[in-house]
Amino acid sequence: MKIYIVRHGQTDWNKARRIQGQVDIPLNEFGRHLARETARGLRDVRFDACFTSPLSRAKETAQIILAGRDVPVIDEPRLEEMSFGVYEGKCCAGDNWELPENFHRFFDGPDRYEAPEGGESFGQVRDRTGAFLEELARRPEYADGQILLATHGAALAGLLCYIRRAPLADYWGVGVHKNCAVTEVEAKDGSFRILSENVVYYKDKVDPWAK
Repeated sequence: MKIYIVRHGQTDWNKARRIQGQVDIPLNEFGRHLARETARGLRDVRFDACFTSPLSRAKETAQIILAGRDVPVIDEPRLEEMSFGVYEGKCCAGDNWELPENFHRFFDGPDRYEAPEGGESFGQVRDRTGAFLEELARRPEYADGQILLATHGAALAGLLCYIRRAPLADYWGVGVHKNCAVTEVEAKDGSFRILSENVVYYKDKVDPWAK
């Protein structure tokens, strides 16, 4: 099985550096453009199924990538973004910081991050996304298939942290993936291997996540 994992396209809250979490913020027009460019980049890849976070920014990204194809798009709650509880909607840009100072651990010390009221820990996100990945890999109907997953920055990092068996201190790996970046994973004989990571199929400039 080969799994293609894509982060959703840009939203207005991405651009403003507001914490989205599980708030259902839609793609903006630039985000749709990035998804269309990604669709062109993946046009020669055969997909047998797509599993997506139910949040519209991920689901629409998947639908744009698969436009014109007869591929089932299935909601999967375990691919939903990390919940930030009472912090959702707050700005985390350096010049407009609206969060407690210890939220810097989210970026710099995920093993020491303290989930806010109503929010999730990094370990919880890694475990739920990893449980889905294991379940998917055991499904016989997809054993030789190619699967698209549409998800979010922190949830995607959780999937890769699980695959790497990395400690929470290294949760972010290479960092937050770019909007619509694609990562390829091979699932074979009960194990997972990252083939490529954070690949973009567009030439547009997308600013990196600002701390």
